[in-house]
Amino acid sequence: MKIQILLLLLAGILTGAQTNRFFYEYKFIPDSNNKEDVKKEMMLLDINKEGSTYYSHDKFVADSTSRADLEKQLKSGLGSISVNRREKLGQVSYKVTKQYPEFKTYLFTSVSTDKYKILEDKKPVWKILSEKQKIGEYNAQKATTSFGGREWTAWFTSDIPFQDGPYKFYGLPGLIVKIEDATGSHTMTLVGNKAIQTPEQEKEMTLPGNVRIFGMDGKELEISKEQYKKAWKAYVNDPSKNMREMMNRGGSDNSKVVFKVKTPDGKEMSDPNEVFREIEKRTKETLKKNNNPIEPDLVN
Repeated sequence: MKIQILLLLLAGILTGAQTNRFFYEYKFIPDSNNKEDVKKEMMLLDINKEGSTYYSHDKFVADSTSRADLEKQLKSGLGSISVNRREKLGQVSYKVTKQYPEFKTYLFTSVSTDKYKILEDKKPVWKILSEKQKIGEYNAQKATTSFGGREWTAWFTSDIPFQDGPYKFYGLPGLIVKIEDATGSHTMTLVGNKAIQTPEQEKEMTLPGNVRIFGMDGKELEISKEQYKKAWKAYVNDPSKNMREMMNRGGSDNSKVVFKVKTPDGKEMSDPNEVFREIEKRTKETLKKNNNPIEPDLVN
């Protein structure tokens, strides 16, 4: 039965009618100084004949909901827009795409209000070992690689003949069903899959000329990994730089950009200097607790 279902899934993908969606449970430790605090996120790997996309299920739901709400408000023509950030939905904000057959790999991520598309210039180089074990319902074989500043152990299955896997990993003779780094800080495990109709490409949302929603408008800037490292270091050194520049630049109609933030005790701040100090404080606290990224080489 499993073989028949798999053949149907593959047939659908080859004809372009379907996408095979693989569900991965991603467990990670953001703070290397607090290894008891293990986070979980459900990640999706969508595979079709053109390539694959790896992204957070919760982040996708949150972004889709925010987008639908914003479009509804724009169509209403009421003149005011309220954007409610669903910060608790989706801890993983990046996305990874691979283009077949070359497996050209891009990481989509952001730094402050800037969005980036980063080409991966290295392929995972695997050492396939003879050790085998059962991972879930699949017969899997062991392989290891050094990638992104971490040592990884993967388990792949030829039962699902896609040479793909979560995040930037690919190139094994079968789908990766589990992969974990040597420190146990990052683990991705396949927990299910289903065939879906290939979703249409999301159309770019056009905002009125006087409307700017930070983080929701604008295209990704394609840069190299070295350029991204520089952008990241600049952000760490001065977290509020982008927002200061936006405020000074103002809107296209010479209107002023106003930022407001609330402190943990509910106090609202609107004075620019107070706002920027609060942003810098929160950012530094967040960075201190998120010191264990999946790819250390990208930020160090």
